[in-house]
Amino acid sequence: MSLKNNTVAVVDYGMGNLRSVSQAVRTAAADTGWDVVVTADPEVVLAAHRVVLPGQGAMPDCMRELRESGLQEAVLHAAANKPLFGVCVGMQMLLDHSDEGDVPGLGLIPGDVRKFDLAGKTQADGSRFKVPQMGWNQVHQTQHGGKPHALWAGIADGSFYYFVHSFYALVQQSAHCAAEADYGGRFACAVARDNIFATQFHPEKSSDQGLALFRNFLGWKP
Repeated sequence: MSLKNNTVAVVDYGMGNLRSVSQAVRTAAADTGWDVVVTADPEVVLAAHRVVLPGQGAMPDCMRELRESGLQEAVLHAAANKPLFGVCVGMQMLLDHSDEGDVPGLGLIPGDVRKFDLAGKTQADGSRFKVPQMGWNQVHQTQHGGKPHALWAGIADGSFYYFVHSFYALVQQSAHCAAEADYGGRFACAVARDNIFATQFHPEKSSDQGLALFRNFLGWKP
């Protein structure tokens, strides 16, 4: 299958926040020449020039649906051959293993997904930490080689993004951590390797700074 130039495939395997994610990517793509398609067809994912992997819900369900939909191999091919952006559970799926249901991930970024253990911990105002983390949190860009990841171009360090999650990524190599947030302790809220970039937070729910991240993804040349 061949698609017209500059096609972004948003992968529909039945577990993503597709409407919000696809609309945000379309907004970011306005007047850029990119065509954004939501697809459950592996051939379209294989033919697309960039891929967005959303995800929400429980990790075991997401991994099962990705596999049973026939899309897993297409996503793995994309991860090896073209820019790929994972969102929320779509980020967690890239790692080796998740404690949520004791399920293996795609093994694209070395690391594990762990549950927040915040019992007895209190925030600066004296209130207890709640799990899941729901709401806005500050994102601190990490630097490698003296500079942040290319997708942070033009985005102020310390910008706020919207989170909804009970589990977080624990990457094995610091080089794969593209940003951190603090919720009872620092954790990787964005991960990256080669042509892969992914966020625990929701760019599609994060106003202008979220759209800026998607725009940078469209122009990224890893």
